[in-house]
Amino acid sequence: MPRKAASGAGKRRDARQAIIESALTLAASRGWARVGLGDIAEAAEVSLADLRGEFPSKSAIVAAYTADIDRAVLAARDPEMAGRPATERLFDVLMKRFDLLNAQREGVAAIVRSAPSNPEGVLCGSLTMRRSMRWMLEAADLSSAGLRGELRVCALNALYLSMLRVWLHDDSDDMARTMAVLDRRLRRLDRLTRSLCRVAPRRDWRDAPATEEAG
Repeated sequence: MPRKAASGAGKRRDARQAIIESALTLAASRGWARVGLGDIAEAAEVSLADLRGEFPSKSAIVAAYTADIDRAVLAARDPEMAGRPATERLFDVLMKRFDLLNAQREGVAAIVRSAPSNPEGVLCGSLTMRRSMRWMLEAADLSSAGLRGELRVCALNALYLSMLRVWLHDDSDDMARTMAVLDRRLRRLDRLTRSLCRVAPRRDWRDAPATEEAG
């Protein structure tokens, strides 16, 4: 019996992954607005019933893909970044994210382009993105708790959305433009948060000793 259960779980994971990959591939070739749930089921070689069992909507498929990216970034945390300044830790986390997104770049681009004509997707996507940015803060050892945490989430979410456009138009092999713009915007955000937190100017992005940021 245990073997059958494990086999069933493995098949479900395979089906889930096939659905996500098929959805992104179809988005890249047709445009996300032209992809139907039946198209995804056919490409993933699953029944509509099985697709519905995994995902209630296209937006849910995108959310699942985003969650997979979150988990991959969290799993790839670099312990050696622990003592680095907050901006460097965030830079490392976000560049890991963009590197992972590169595998489905055209599909992601198609989904981003469809946002203006997809109100449901915009709503679900905004909630999903905020959730992801909360995890990205934690990956960078920055608390997302409390009022200060919510402000961090809002700030990072706005920065990330602006960086998505930069990344999508970066045709360099090593994402040089993305890295340069991200570094510049993180430094700008750091200066802004310090100026808005003059009561504790060195404790804005994280709750850590001031001397740790001095370098």
